[in-house]
Amino acid sequence: MGPTASGKTDLAIALCEQLNCELVSVDSALVYRGLDIGSAKPDYPHHLVDIRDPADPYSAADFADDANRLAVEITSRGKIPLLVGGTMLYFKAFLEPMADMPPADPAIRASIEAEATEHGWPHIHAELAKVDPAAAARIHPNHSQRLARALEVYRATGKPMSEWHELHQNSALVPADTYYIKQLAICPTDRAVLHQRIALRYELMMQAGFLDEVKALQERGDLTSDLPAVRAVGYRQLWEHLEGQTNLEEAVKKGIAATRQLAKRQLTWLRKWPDLAWIYTDADGNLKEFVSPEEPSPDVSGLTTVEATLNYLNIDPM
Repeated sequence: MGPTASGKTDLAIALCEQLNCELVSVDSALVYRGLDIGSAKPDYPHHLVDIRDPADPYSAADFADDANRLAVEITSRGKIPLLVGGTMLYFKAFLEPMADMPPADPAIRASIEAEATEHGWPHIHAELAKVDPAAAARIHPNHSQRLARALEVYRATGKPMSEWHELHQNSALVPADTYYIKQLAICPTDRAVLHQRIALRYELMMQAGFLDEVKALQERGDLTSDLPAVRAVGYRQLWEHLEGQTNLEEAVKKGIAATRQLAKRQLTWLRKWPDLAWIYTDADGNLKEFVSPEEPSPDVSGLTTVEATLNYLNIDPM
């Protein structure tokens, strides 16, 4: 995961060349055919790229269905599904499909965390095992977020989380019940670096024919400004220019500003994301710091982003 222009695609491709992986795009623009330049569509093979016409909207629920199907297909080939992208709602829809689960209870969660502070998370794991042995069996004793949530659900409702899973029609599609999941985010430490990359990338897209791409979409005649594909960041602003609402210079400025706002929203999502390892880079994209959700964080001095990530994943290269 990561904000736009953070380097996540390059890192994912580098990992894919080292590991036995297949890439799955998690991007709400890349799914559409004809949205190539403005979506920075990669040349490297990804699943879920160019799978929809722009007139046919694609939803987070569609992504969850497709991602679950692909996870089964890829693992059946003996490979690792490597999801990469910046559409956080898609990640959430895939990882947390339990839409009818009870909402979080801050008071109960605070009580559990206080217990953990006093007695340790293995104690919380033991408490969970008493009331929900099925959940305890699949959650590691040091996996604090999932432990707290499972015990919270029981204490709030009197019903084990495993029963909630059984009641839910998509219970078989909860990835954490089936797969060992590692989550990583990459981002420059300096926000100004991200802004500079966004501006440069937008300029390069314009030089590559971004305006002509949007013009071709508009000239189809069957697309409207309320479709998700046309509302994609960058596309919407040029579409408005072609409709005569702004001049080109203003449209480009608005497109860059909207992309920066997108990056800000992505980072807001990620700061609240549980169990996330952070890969911080410098202005040149070199590894500066690696922050693990487990303690202590690994020593990555002298390592590249790829090397540090491989060490964290603890997977031998091909």
